[in-house]
Formats: sequence, structure tokens, C-alpha cells
Amino acid sequence: MFRFSERLMGMDEEAWARHANPWSVYTRFTCLPLIALSVWSRDWIGWWCLGPLALALIWTWANPRLFKRPAATDSWAAQGVMGERLFLNRSTVPVPLHHVRMAYWLTGVSALGMVMLIYGLAVLDPGTTIGGLMVTVGGKAWFVDRMVWLYRDTAVGR
Repeated sequence: MFRFSERLMGMDEEAWARHANPWSVYTRFTCLPLIALSVWSRDWIGWWCLGPLALALIWTWANPRLFKRPAATDSWAAQGVMGERLFLNRSTVPVPLHHVRMAYWLTGVSALGMVMLIYGLAVLDPGTTIGGLMVTVGGKAWFVDRMVWLYRDTAVGR
């Protein structure tokens, strides 16, 4: 699932390096709310919601590529991205099992939030939609924090 997501986004080494810019990491948290708002807007603007949805999807793809490489990599955001790279390369460079277990658990939390979000958007329930967003984004933020921990636990991050 992690590799599929990376391939879907078309992330190469340059995109990953640019994504380590804190501006990229923090503004990336706007992607899912923008997508959700676009889907919700079908109730107000009908099929015209596909325009904002397309823009939100373009923003999601472009975000890791829009910012320059960070001058330093000592920020929480940069270390989260570098830790995620280590995690994705765990078949080549082993990652401590406690980080792997937690990454899968947090991905499950985010997936549960996505189910809530999709249901909330399908039935236009604001509480379920916002709750789903909070669980999904919260799970992702916790995942990034865990990737910082992974990065700092490795020889690379010391």
C-alpha cells in the first residue's frame, strides 16, 4: 500500500527532496480537506464541483514538487519526510520492528478515518465528515511524527 501510494504520486528522488521542505509538508495537510470540500460542494453547485475537485487533486500531486529543497534538514517536517523514505526502503535497509508495527497501526487509523469521511461525504453528514477528516489527518500527522522518531533512531539521523 505504501509503495502503491508512492508510485501513484510519481515520487522520484527530486520530488522527495523538495517535499522535505517544511512548507511542502505543512501545506500538504490542506489536500484532504480541499478534496472533501470539493466533493461536498456537489450539494451546492452540482457537477461544477468537478472543477474544484480537479484543482484539489492537481494541488495534491504538485505540492511535493512546488517547493525548493530545504536549506537544512533539521526540522520536524524534513525529518518526517526522510524517515518516511527510510520506511519505504525497509526491504533494503532494515527498520526496527516497533516502527513498522506503529506505521501499520497508524495507517489503519487513517483508513478508518477515510471510511468515516467517505460515508460522511456520501450522505452529506457534517459531523461524520469532519470526524473522518480529523481521524485521517490526525493519523497522518502521528505517522509523520513516528517517521521523525524512526529517522532519529537510525544512524542516518544521528
